Amino acid sequence: MKPSSAKAAVKVAIKARRPVFLWGPPGVGKSQTVKQIAEGDGLSLVDIRAVLLDPVDLRGLPKIEDGRAVWCPPGFLPADGKGVLFLDELNAAPPLVQAGCYQLVLDRKIGEYILPPDWVIIAAGNRETDRAVTSRMPSALANRFVHIQFDVDVDDWVSWALDHGIMTEVIAFIRFRPGLLFQFDPAKNEKSFPTPRSWEFVSDLLKVGPDHAIEFDLLSGTVGEGAAVELLGFLKIFRTLPDPDQILMNPAAAPVPEDPATLYALSGALSRKAGPNSIGRIVEYCYRLPAEFSVLTIRDAVKIHPEVTSSRAFIDWAAKNQAVLF
Repeated sequence: MKPSSAKAAVKVAIKARRPVFLWGPPGVGKSQTVKQIAEGDGLSLVDIRAVLLDPVDLRGLPKIEDGRAVWCPPGFLPADGKGVLFLDELNAAPPLVQAGCYQLVLDRKIGEYILPPDWVIIAAGNRETDRAVTSRMPSALANRFVHIQFDVDVDDWVSWALDHGIMTEVIAFIRFRPGLLFQFDPAKNEKSFPTPRSWEFVSDLLKVGPDHAIEFDLLSGTVGEGAAVELLGFLKIFRTLPDPDQILMNPAAAPVPEDPATLYALSGALSRKAGPNSIGRIVEYCYRLPAEFSVLTIRDAVKIHPEVTSSRAFIDWAAKNQAVLF
């Protein structure tokens, strides 16, 4: 299930007050999705790394009251309000910790602690086939969850990247080589490989402006050698693009590249330049681009600068391309 569909499914489970388990390989955005859901719905988020817990941590410590032992629940469990109790890496926790979650997940209580009524439990973990650190989840615990398989989707990732400051050249590269958004083979036991998370790291590294002499080592240590080689080749194209401002000074006569890699790079650069004062010239140039790159440029421009949708240039362009724009 792609991230946007998984998010919709989790929201249904939240409304139904049913616990959810998100399954997926490392680095695909499971934890980020839970955070986005909580923030988008105005819910508090308590993120508990189950793998760091000891079996006694969930129940808390005892104290003596009137000659009886009373259990004091841990401070990290919510006491009021509404929100999401997120048990991340639950299936990486030791079996005794997982067993401690049985009652909490299904009955919404553990020992003397009761989960407030407006809180819902979501858990996440890697699949056993990913060769990550996992402990086999007991069937009794597994049966207490709604299970959702989490997959990678390029369009979903690009939509997220445009809203979260990922560098234009990284987004353009993933559009040019979508198969490199996620490339993970558990059998190879690689230390670095392409994932949505590692491409965010790449963007952060490139923003610092590393010296070209160490650029390859940095990138290969983040997404692997193969992806790093392809990205550096793409960056050479991106760094020699005509200045988008120069193109927009004369959109009717500015040259239109033929190479797909250059077109992806140019579309990304132009969309960042969109605004109320430039959208008319961007649209004029887009009329000269191949149809798929024209749509790509305008879609990104609208995503980054929604205010351009009220311009006459956009309205005219959208009327001519409504069959493929939406």
